[in-house]
Amino acid sequence: MNYTRKLPQIALLIVTACVAARADAVTEWNVRACEIVTESGLATPPANRVMAIMHTAVYEAANAITKRYAASELKLTAEPGASVDAAIASASRTTLLKLVPSQQSATEKAYQTAMARVADGPAKTDGVAVGEKAAAAVLALRADDGAAIFEAYRPYTVAGVYVPTVIPAVPQWPQRKPWLMTSPSEFRPGPPPKLTSEIWVRDYNEVKNLGGKDSTRRTPEQTEIARFWEVTGPAVYQGIVRSVAGLPGREITQNARLFMATTQAADDALIAVFDAKYHYNFWRPITAIRNADMDGSDTTERDPAWRPFIDTPMHPEYPCAHCIVSGAVGTVLQAEIRPAAVTLTTVSPTAGNAVRSWTKVEDFMQEVANGRIYDGVHFRNSTEVGTAMGIQIGGLAVAKYLRPAK
Repeated sequence: MNYTRKLPQIALLIVTACVAARADAVTEWNVRACEIVTESGLATPPANRVMAIMHTAVYEAANAITKRYAASELKLTAEPGASVDAAIASASRTTLLKLVPSQQSATEKAYQTAMARVADGPAKTDGVAVGEKAAAAVLALRADDGAAIFEAYRPYTVAGVYVPTVIPAVPQWPQRKPWLMTSPSEFRPGPPPKLTSEIWVRDYNEVKNLGGKDSTRRTPEQTEIARFWEVTGPAVYQGIVRSVAGLPGREITQNARLFMATTQAADDALIAVFDAKYHYNFWRPITAIRNADMDGSDTTERDPAWRPFIDTPMHPEYPCAHCIVSGAVGTVLQAEIRPAAVTLTTVSPTAGNAVRSWTKVEDFMQEVANGRIYDGVHFRNSTEVGTAMGIQIGGLAVAKYLRPAK
């Protein structure tokens, strides 16, 4: 089941404020970090990297104090009685200041607000110290992860012929060091369908009919889904994670672990998907539909004026990035909530701050896939492959982190 309801902006802010007021420190910093990376204008892959580094530091700091789970290879220690909330705030502040320096004011404001709620004394001081240690350790661990590599992308052309001059997104991402995978290509799929195959004809005609800007075949509900999943960035997925983190009876280190697992899985998912995208360099629907006379199929009719419902992202089509992230995050959530019944909810600014909810993780993942077809930017096979890759990567996070408490 899923549904959409539009909320006025003021009402939405009130709802968000009430949720934050009831949340633990980990969840509050997740909200603040989503706001900070969104406001910074970071592209989706670097923004997800920031979230993964911050939440890993937060978990390491919290677990060093509570000792709820076995110590990681960082082997951090904390003074007895150190404040968990202070440690979480300190780890968050330190990582965000380093990774998103343009948002220093917002980060410091969030930090001061959080620390004002912690009583002065040794517990506060010790908590700050362990948070700073955790942040420094995780930042050092990821300092050479490849995100800063300069990749000299070379457009395909011949001498003297114009090609669009916008550089595609993060061509260096396939060289990054993963959190969970053994290599960026560990889950690289087989190639996209041959242009003479039945799958290609099916996918071509589906996106042409449903994903066009002026499509008369896309239903109003499908259009709402398309608008909703036009959104990029970690915030839309982290809202879904908060649906689980906010369940009654959850302990703060448990939530720290959940956010670490989902953000690392999402970051690895984007490493894997850009490895595949730049390996296969498959064309987007707008290119394929405007050049269908070149694909060798008699059953794909060219439309020289076809446009997608949304602007096409600046990177190759195969596989679907939204789908790999939803598969990775959804798989971690399935393992965390099973067998409980949970309503997953999140908000999309590209749909006028509409709220959508799902009672099954599978429905959420399928809607993401459908949404990118209705958007006119992906083919069905690409969404299926992307989701399957995400499920595999999410499985790595489950195996590594979602072990029982001691």
